[in-house]
Amino acid sequence: MASANVAFASIPASIRKPGKYFEFNTALAVRTLPGNLQKTLIVGQRLIAGTVPANTVVEVFSDVDAASFFGRGSVAHLMARSALQANNYMALSMIALDDAAASVAATATVTFTGTASSAGNATLLVGDQSVVVAIATGDTPSIIAAALAAQIAKQPDLAITATAALGVVTLTAKNKGTLGNFIKLSCIDTAGSVAVASTAMAGGATDPTIATALATVFAAGHNIIISAWNDVANLTALRTHLDNVSGALEQRGAIGIYAHTGTLAQATTLAASINSGRISSILVPNAFEESCEVAAAYGAVVASEEDPARPLNTLPLTAVMASPLANRLGRSEQENALYNGVTPTEVGPGEKVQIVRAITTYTLDPQGVPDTSLLDLTTIRTLDYVRKSCRERIALRFPRDKLSARTADKVRSELLDVLFKLEELEIVQNVEQWKSGLIVERDLQDPNRLNAKIPTNVVNGLHVFAGRIDLYL
Repeated sequence: MASANVAFASIPASIRKPGKYFEFNTALAVRTLPGNLQKTLIVGQRLIAGTVPANTVVEVFSDVDAASFFGRGSVAHLMARSALQANNYMALSMIALDDAAASVAATATVTFTGTASSAGNATLLVGDQSVVVAIATGDTPSIIAAALAAQIAKQPDLAITATAALGVVTLTAKNKGTLGNFIKLSCIDTAGSVAVASTAMAGGATDPTIATALATVFAAGHNIIISAWNDVANLTALRTHLDNVSGALEQRGAIGIYAHTGTLAQATTLAASINSGRISSILVPNAFEESCEVAAAYGAVVASEEDPARPLNTLPLTAVMASPLANRLGRSEQENALYNGVTPTEVGPGEKVQIVRAITTYTLDPQGVPDTSLLDLTTIRTLDYVRKSCRERIALRFPRDKLSARTADKVRSELLDVLFKLEELEIVQNVEQWKSGLIVERDLQDPNRLNAKIPTNVVNGLHVFAGRIDLYL
């Protein structure tokens, strides 16, 4: 038998042949904390033209990849483009679903009247993308409408298709379902004697369910999951998935992201229905982009910050255009959002849409009592990283150890080392103060089990500074 302080993994104690035997032990090699790369998953809708089948996970490195994999102008393609514009170096995977069997596509019309008395242009804005056609003197509504439909066909990254007849352009969302209802349209013309009127996209109905995709990726270990949809049914399925994969048995901590582009009242009502410390909602009222694109941009920004305790305040959503001034959130509206589980945005210098403070939708405990324990998104991300750090250290140090009277002290020493290193990185704090509460003990029922209580005082974000300026004359 080996000595009490030296144990061997591959050199048996029964050797009798003379020799000098050495083995390699790497269990003590790693003294640092693990990395925190944020593996991100986007769940969206594909088109039949996409080369990657539905419900198949694929890594995406560029807009070109996404266009090929899911079809140009699809929900999934536009989300990938938005995410990569916001964070070009993210570790991005995607899984796309087909349109639901009973789904209906959203439609709208653009109607031209009057024959052009002078030359000009007709410009259709689809989200944040422009479609421009020239109008010559004498052009009739039918000519102008046909030209606009033809130009739309030449811009396949648009989320719509078009047909023209008798001066009316009918626009149809490429993906069926409710997301098409949120494609923003506006049209103007500069030709003399020509008038143009457009209707809003409407009529889209019946979305696919996210549950199928989430079942496929259950064991994949993504840290951030971005949902194209923001309805209660799909977000409830996302909440259930996150609770399951992040629980004490699975231990693959993850958060969910969705966006809202409607009113503050709509956004806070939805957040209250979700009430999850692992799901964050961002609000950009009346955004030019679809809510799924805003969600992708927000999720990409979250993924860009690998320090789980560092706030995301002021970080811009690069792929999102600033809303019209009348639709931007004022200070009181931002406060209302922050008290009701919604991450507000504001427009900073350079007309950049910025995160005010990233929070979760969790506002009430199971008794319905207001609870701020998981208010900030940094809190749950920090807890996930602390768990990961402790778990990996124990796995490295004690892969096949015996449980003796000495083991608990050795495990406690390793956990304390992890906590002090986390404190050096300003992820946790006051370790010395709380270390007496770090307990590692044998289980009273299972002789092969150790139990530990690990006090964790997370580092909070500096969100508010208050000062009083005293005037002396």
